[in-house]
Amino acid sequence: MNENLFASFITPVMLGLPLVTLIVLFPSLLFPTSNRLINNRLISLQQWMLQLVSKQMMSIHNTKGQTWALMLMTLILFIGSTNLLGLLPHSFTPTTQLSMNLGMAIPLWAGAVITGFRNKTKASLAHFLPQGTPTPLIPMLVIIETISLFIQPVALAVRLTANITAGHLLIHLIGGATLALMNISTTTALITFIILVLLTILEFAVAMIQAYVFTLLVSLYLHDNT
Repeated sequence: MNENLFASFITPVMLGLPLVTLIVLFPSLLFPTSNRLINNRLISLQQWMLQLVSKQMMSIHNTKGQTWALMLMTLILFIGSTNLLGLLPHSFTPTTQLSMNLGMAIPLWAGAVITGFRNKTKASLAHFLPQGTPTPLIPMLVIIETISLFIQPVALAVRLTANITAGHLLIHLIGGATLALMNISTTTALITFIILVLLTILEFAVAMIQAYVFTLLVSLYLHDNT
């Protein structure tokens, strides 16, 4: 069991070609669009949820910040659907890869910071030096604030990677323990199976919450720079 513990995190390959691109594009097929005047229940539910999340997330932004609404909604849909699809048996979750999460976090963070320096140059520079700082502490605080600024995308990516990876590992370990206990103690195996079901339900919630947290933090970075 320990030999295959991290097998689900290995990038799938077919005929020597990585399948990450197809896996990343697959969630977009799950969100249907309709040209009808009256939508069905699925599309109506989808639109209602998007409007609810976008209204809550965009309420703190000004006009310039609200231009990012489409991209933020696309981001939360992509991360949420990818996390949920990764809970299916024998599937691959791209958001367990730190490289992919950094590839999402760094451009979004950089775009928000560059927007801040273009539109609010003085306010953006003022973040590096809090008001009322004693003169001897100025160099140290500037260095600390600079490090804290550049660590933001890393924190975004590591948070998403760690939470999704930890959940998958727990499911894998408890599932393996359940199979091993079936031949030893049926009662213990049943208790372990119940824990596995509860953990799986929790992971569905974590998959959606992590998508929301990632997008919300990007939104807050944008709010600070617009």
